Amino acid sequence: GSRELKGRAMWITRTSISQPVFATMVMVVITVLGVCSYQRLRVEQMPDVSLPFVVVQTAYPGAAPEAVESDVTKPLEYALNTVAGVKIIRSNSLEGSSTVFAEFRLDTDMSRAMQDVRDKVSQTRPQFPRDVKDPLIVRADSENEQPVVSLAVLSPTTGLRELTSLTDQTIVRGLENVPGVARINVNGRVTREIRIQIKPNALTSLGISVDQVMNAVRSANQDVPAGRLSHGASDTVVRVDGKIKDPAQFARIIVAQQGGGPVYLSQVADVIDGEKEETSIARINGRPAITIDLLKAQDANIVETGSEVLKAVEVLKSRLPSDVELRVVNNSAAQVEKSVTRVKHTILEGGLLTVLIVFLFLHSWRSTIITGLTLPIAVVATFVALNVFGFSLNFLTLMALSLCIGLLIDDAIVVRENIVRHLGLGKNHADAARDGTDEIGLAVMATTFAIVAVFVPIAFMSGI
Repeated sequence: GSRELKGRAMWITRTSISQPVFATMVMVVITVLGVCSYQRLRVEQMPDVSLPFVVVQTAYPGAAPEAVESDVTKPLEYALNTVAGVKIIRSNSLEGSSTVFAEFRLDTDMSRAMQDVRDKVSQTRPQFPRDVKDPLIVRADSENEQPVVSLAVLSPTTGLRELTSLTDQTIVRGLENVPGVARINVNGRVTREIRIQIKPNALTSLGISVDQVMNAVRSANQDVPAGRLSHGASDTVVRVDGKIKDPAQFARIIVAQQGGGPVYLSQVADVIDGEKEETSIARINGRPAITIDLLKAQDANIVETGSEVLKAVEVLKSRLPSDVELRVVNNSAAQVEKSVTRVKHTILEGGLLTVLIVFLFLHSWRSTIITGLTLPIAVVATFVALNVFGFSLNFLTLMALSLCIGLLIDDAIVVRENIVRHLGLGKNHADAARDGTDEIGLAVMATTFAIVAVFVPIAFMSGI
């Protein structure tokens, strides 16, 4: 029975000895498939773990926590509770903001759950008070919350207000359509704003309310569609173009009629062509600047996204004025690529050291080359499996590869050394290969399967 089992186990050896061309072609096919798979593998720092968390953030400026809870948080909680797969819902209602956190079961399809959350939130949105901002729905993902590339816009001569409009109209537009970029955060903006500062004493003396002023400004500064004029066979669209183009014209807005004459806005308020209140400040080496953080999409390859962003930056630099600098401040993609490259070098060094030790112990170039060939072929074959199962090249997969190299070479050395022993007994190469492999093939396979058995339970681990 043992001999029959050995015979079945060693059919690969017999085929390889009797049909060397076929065996060589199989190895070539494995190598070609492995190289093609390797080129398709995504490169990441850590495996793409789909975290089952969704956060809905909503701003309600000026509202007390109680109002935020009753008007925004509670309706959102009821809406999210109806999404399939929800496990826990937590929420925080603070002054002016609401955060609702939903945890899903691990077996939930998060792409579908995200779409369901968006649908439910959009159905709830019309019930919110008018001042509530649009909810921001975010997948909780630690890696995707870190910017892939951070840029800075600086200029020694151009002011921040001009840099802001240049950033919004040219730079951000040029980066939005880069493949893999999901979100762009801009800090340090200085946006133009026409400020109307009320003079309280003037309002009181004229008996005019703040609401009257607000309504007057609102009605005087708008474009209104006025319908259509039909004359015979021709139609003309009529539109009242009432948006104020020059800030000085705001002063001429009539707020009220008193004593048979108009009261102008300039009598009750100061009109200032200024900037919005700063909500963020950016400094590069102490110099005022505008910073741009680019965040990648959930499934995007960080290295590819980083290189695409850098290409887009080079194109944008040629379109910017000579005194405006677009500088790359931080590039996480390059750091990930360097880290992964270091691990690859470690694997290569390990392989070369292993081959060197084989040569030192067997004192045969032929044995060393034969044993050394098993390494790249086995490692390259792994890339086929990685590609088929949707894994990426990351610290964990590369670390696993580096561990396996030692195990692989063990088997190759033991088998090759036994074949060399049979050759020393005076047998020809074919007989030595057959007898040497038959003798210890089963023991080597048992050793390998024992190691596999040790690691198999890890594949069934549950949880994040």
